Amino acid sequence: MTEAADRRREEMLREMGISPIWRLRGAPAAAEAPAAPVTGTTLVAAEPQPQPMAAVIAPRGDVAGMDWPALQSCVADCTACGLHKGRNKTVFGVGDQQADWLIVGEGPGADEDAQGEPFVGQAGRLLDNMLAAIKLKRGANVYIANIVKCRPPGNRNPQADEAQACAPYLKRQIELIQPKLIIALGKVAAVNLLGRDASIASLRGAVHDCRGIPLIVTYHPAYLLRTLSDKAKAWEDLCFAVTTMQALQSAQSAAT
Repeated sequence: MTEAADRRREEMLREMGISPIWRLRGAPAAAEAPAAPVTGTTLVAAEPQPQPMAAVIAPRGDVAGMDWPALQSCVADCTACGLHKGRNKTVFGVGDQQADWLIVGEGPGADEDAQGEPFVGQAGRLLDNMLAAIKLKRGANVYIANIVKCRPPGNRNPQADEAQACAPYLKRQIELIQPKLIIALGKVAAVNLLGRDASIASLRGAVHDCRGIPLIVTYHPAYLLRTLSDKAKAWEDLCFAVTTMQALQSAQSAAT
């Protein structure tokens, strides 16, 4: 993205009142009321803290300069962490490579590992229904990816070193797509994209900043399958995402 485009995006975010609200690790933080725990949410270990994607070294090669074919080939051959030992297929991502919407989950499950595509199991069907509810569909102005490209054993959460090993790949995908809005599905996706630990309860209902791109947090579809009562909250998050996207598009039109 050019400096001029970066400046336009920053001005747009300031005008809309959604300028970055996250802090670099080590910066002084204002006191915050503790968020109520959300039973059943996907959790990651608090230590070590996730690193912002910009701070992570590429697993191999100059990932930052790769185009789509080179990046996909690099992911397919990756042995940067131990997850490659048990994978069937890498799960690179799928969808419109110039999408306005980027959906990021945590990691592949058994169905995804078998087919090499994200969100193809029961949680994937729910995600498709969630997208349809806001008049979106897989592959049409939507790109879907995960924090890690290989399935963690037993569908456990990705460990910090595994997420960090994969971070340059997702970072490059974001650079190539240049989405207008990112939706992080679950805590694993949120804390790794934002580079800080926080509860889902404290992150929902706000527009965050991921390397200059607005980001909204909602529940992971797998969690919603176990906790049907929170589907109403997820619907609120989707409606919030739609109004945020509309505001982004209006601000962009006004700026051109």
